[in-house]
Amino acid sequence: MRYVPIDDLEPGQFLGRTIFSSNGTVLLNEGVQLTVYMISTLKRIGVTFVYVRDELYDDVDIQEVVSEETKRAVIRQMNQVFDSVRSGKEFSTKSVSLTIDQLLEDIMRNKDVLVHLADIRSKENADYLHAMNVCMMSSVVGMNMGFSPTQLKELAIGALLHDIGKVGAPPDGDEDEDPRRHHAWRGFETLKGKREYSLLIAHVAFQHHEHVNGTGRPRGLQADAIHIYAKIAAVANAYDNLVSSFDENGRRILPHEACERLMAMAGRQLDRDVLVEFLKTVSVYPTGSSVRLTNKEVGVVVGQHRGLPSRPIVRVVKRDDDELEVKEFDLAKHPTLFVESVLM
Repeated sequence: MRYVPIDDLEPGQFLGRTIFSSNGTVLLNEGVQLTVYMISTLKRIGVTFVYVRDELYDDVDIQEVVSEETKRAVIRQMNQVFDSVRSGKEFSTKSVSLTIDQLLEDIMRNKDVLVHLADIRSKENADYLHAMNVCMMSSVVGMNMGFSPTQLKELAIGALLHDIGKVGAPPDGDEDEDPRRHHAWRGFETLKGKREYSLLIAHVAFQHHEHVNGTGRPRGLQADAIHIYAKIAAVANAYDNLVSSFDENGRRILPHEACERLMAMAGRQLDRDVLVEFLKTVSVYPTGSSVRLTNKEVGVVVGQHRGLPSRPIVRVVKRDDDELEVKEFDLAKHPTLFVESVLM
């Protein structure tokens, strides 16, 4: 499979990854042959990148930290939670807890897999994917930091519900004028009354926009006054927001660029130690992406190394008349060779 911009799609290509709606149902199945109408629809609903099948990379296994089944369950769960909050009803804390158990089981099973956010994002499912991604990345970091099962579950639930304060917020709410109208404060108020949850879960929502230098919101906390769960969720939240946004030229921010921007926030907005742990877990050059190496060869990332996220395996395919020349460069074994640029 290859990871390609939506503008590079052509009718007749086959979709490499399933696209889900906001309630976890399937919009387009993996393997479907794309038509002009399908491509137009994907653009209309805000999809910017997709995986497509490519016979030159059929053997490439894109490993996931969390299974598709679990992702569907999390998306459905968040849809139900947000709907309940919007309508003023209580959401099921037990259902959220069971879904988190499923997600944590996947993460423990795939603890050697680098995180890459390969799910196809649309306007409809963006909020739910964001919640799931922040939860997943926070949990992986917590696991790597040696958190106990109880701590991991608290962190995961808090990270999943970190933006619950945005749901049902009044459209005229001015978060800058009144701290109590900030969605972080609103989220804390929603979660602190849940008797089944530790108060630390509510503090993930409360503090995930605080900055370690004291310039954050809603209370201007700094350094050790910010709980470690919130520091972790803050990094995951910042990363997912970056890779789902555009730069000043209207181009999607790529994972390696997002990592560079995070590093610029270290010690100011984000906790430096947490950021170091985070950068060990995320795939800087996702499998399937096209890259140019410093030897000027162009290829596709086909493999990763846990602990060496910036040193992937790159396959270069050259066509000479009717013959194909295939080479693979394992950057972990070529210390003088680097990724020069990502081609998107």
